[in-house]
Amino acid sequence: MEIPEFVETLDREGRLLVAAAEEAGVEAKVATCPGWQVRDLVRHTGMVHRWATAFVAEGYTSYHPDGGLPDLDEDELLTWFKEGHRTLVDTLAGASPDLRCWSFLPAPSPLAFWARRQAHETTVHRVDAESALGGEAAVIPPEFAVDGIDELLRGFHGRSRSRVRTEEPRVLRVRATDRPDAVWTVRLSSRPPLSERGEHAQVDVHAEVDCELAGPAARLYLALWNRVPFPNVTGDPSLVGLWREKSGITWS
Repeated sequence: MEIPEFVETLDREGRLLVAAAEEAGVEAKVATCPGWQVRDLVRHTGMVHRWATAFVAEGYTSYHPDGGLPDLDEDELLTWFKEGHRTLVDTLAGASPDLRCWSFLPAPSPLAFWARRQAHETTVHRVDAESALGGEAAVIPPEFAVDGIDELLRGFHGRSRSRVRTEEPRVLRVRATDRPDAVWTVRLSSRPPLSERGEHAQVDVHAEVDCELAGPAARLYLALWNRVPFPNVTGDPSLVGLWREKSGITWS
């Protein structure tokens, strides 16, 4: 996916998020984030939007702390979110491709990183906001979901911070059933997971796999972010338990 596609997705997903928040009300419980109300979700996501905007707009070349959560509620909080979301979208859309600033996952450029990361950040939290309403969440396009799975497996869990580890080497396979090229082989050990995608992963297609997680890309995407159950699990279910327990990405 190209940068403008990520920015367009960020724009749409932020508007869907705040629409769900307005409909549910800030006191509603967020089913996918136990312990959170909608106000907590809106404050968090709005803070992240402003944090990301600062790197792109100011060109910080090293880590810069976020501005903290606002002491706002009800309509003021929702207006604050809309303003920050709009600023982030406009800042990314107007940024130079040659932008140099801090980022924390591999990407073709810092601008590509921030556009991609904020599109996925906002999409997952849009699903959270819609969970406060009950019913089915809005559709996530398969190609975007595949990109998000790749970012999670090869980006977040390729870092030394990943806690998804096993004492004995194990192999986890993730397969999107609606995208034939979307398969990942995740090698687990006492070190950070090593994930390979596509043809490189399929070289070992006959190797022993301890557990496979399969299903439509959008469902897998949300399951790997611990928002919904995995659609289809074959093999050792203890690896699903390991993923649920250790894979969470927390703000720090």
